[in-house]
Amino acid sequence: MSAAHIHDVPAPPNGLRLGPRTRRLIRSVARVVNPLVLRFAGGRHVPMLGILHHRGRRTGREYATPLGIRPAADGGFVMPLTFGEAAGWYRNIRAADRCVVTWRGRDHIVTDPVIVGRATALPAFPRYERLALRLAGIGQFVWLRDAPPAGAGSVAA
Repeated sequence: MSAAHIHDVPAPPNGLRLGPRTRRLIRSVARVVNPLVLRFAGGRHVPMLGILHHRGRRTGREYATPLGIRPAADGGFVMPLTFGEAAGWYRNIRAADRCVVTWRGRDHIVTDPVIVGRATALPAFPRYERLALRLAGIGQFVWLRDAPPAGAGSVAA
């Protein structure tokens, strides 16, 4: 997933078109399901689920969102943008330009969220997940790069 692939072709919008009632229903279900999923997401033995730790762009409140997360070949992580650019977690990480991903029991500081298309993102996913993502019409993914180590770029005295 090199930088050259990022700007090739804009990612097509996702196939999921949901009305306001459906979105409200999904939010209500997520309030119940997410706390249960957070108990095992991001663990060493659950590689398909990670936890995205981010801060609310208006409230400053800290959030933990369970997501399908996979390591990217060129570093960082890639995840489907299932509900498009209006997803709250996506808007929060765009505003902050960084967040923490918990994956396989370890925390990773990531930065610079970029939307990429299927051709760039799908190689990070196993075959059965690639098929499910295609069938669901998911065409947008977020690639988060590993943050540079603390002190990188500074000159030693």
